[in-house]
Amino acid sequence: MIRIENIRKQFGDTVVLDDINMELKEGNIYGFVGRNGSGKTMLMKCICGFVLPTSGTIFVNNKIVGKEIDIPDDIGIIIENPGFLPNYSGFKNLQLLAMIQNKIGKKEIKQAIQMVGLDPDSKKHVGKYSLGMRQRLGLAQALMENPKILLLDEPMNGLDNEGVEEIRSLLLKLKKEGKLIIIASHTKEDIRLLCDQVFYMDHGKIIQIERKSA
Repeated sequence: MIRIENIRKQFGDTVVLDDINMELKEGNIYGFVGRNGSGKTMLMKCICGFVLPTSGTIFVNNKIVGKEIDIPDDIGIIIENPGFLPNYSGFKNLQLLAMIQNKIGKKEIKQAIQMVGLDPDSKKHVGKYSLGMRQRLGLAQALMENPKILLLDEPMNGLDNEGVEEIRSLLLKLKKEGKLIIIASHTKEDIRLLCDQVFYMDHGKIIQIERKSA
């Protein structure tokens, strides 16, 4: 579902991604691992069309990102801190975002909010949410249109231990449903428990690939 061929991204003389190649298939969870500045987040931004590579090609569902499609349709994204309107409820925020594509209604939004462990009927403004609640709402936003592909940058950020367990279980359930999930995480336990294949990155290069043994 995602094929990346010879991707390079540079800003002036600074190379951020250097000759990245990979093929990612549905029904799997892939991990991007590396310290800050290794290229993980930039690669995610290129996959979802937020940033165009300097050279190389990214195919999502056999369409070239940046040429045949700007942003892939069937993709849910958390990259960096989710941005919400602080003076609206979680439901109202997602309702406004859903109007962009106009694919779903109140029922699907409420189901997504419930799926991540929040109350869809709460009137509490997002500005009063904890970091963990904002992260859960970000996950609900990524999931609400039932995309086939999920790109999640540090999806456990701000969650307590119980929340981490809940979201891990949710991601494994979504994998069984056939979704292609990419996570970037600094947490070794997330990677160990969730990922079928892990790409270790440093200075914009893939330095190691690790597959989970059957």
